[in-house]
Amino acid sequence: MKKLMFALFMGLILVLSACGGGGDEENANDNTTEEQEGSEESTEEGADEGSTDGGDGEAVDAQAAEEVYQNSCASCHGGELGGGFGPSLQKVGADHSADEIVEIIQNGKGSMPAQEQVSEEDAQLVASWLETKK
Repeated sequence: MKKLMFALFMGLILVLSACGGGGDEENANDNTTEEQEGSEESTEEGADEGSTDGGDGEAVDAQAAEEVYQNSCASCHGGELGGGFGPSLQKVGADHSADEIVEIIQNGKGSMPAQEQVSEEDAQLVASWLETKK
């Protein structure tokens, strides 16, 4: 009987620790940090608010791209591009061009499935924004 109770207790601990989540405090502060970082970057660079250079001379609407990213990508790649279930995208622009990123979004790569819910326009917007992450 003691072995059964011990086994149940250990199983309960295992389940609760696996489902505990733990990063809630970090996520609660993420929105404030993103807003502060975004405004600091725009001010420092002297750029128009919410736009960055996409590498080909075209301005990228960073605010719109971040919104698409948060709605379609952040659940796997993390709210701060740092990774999670999927890999970190913080320096994806150093390894892939915007066209390659669009290809990955539309067709998938490795364990990432094709993102059919993302329109071609949104995929291009996010890819141009991610290309600036080097």
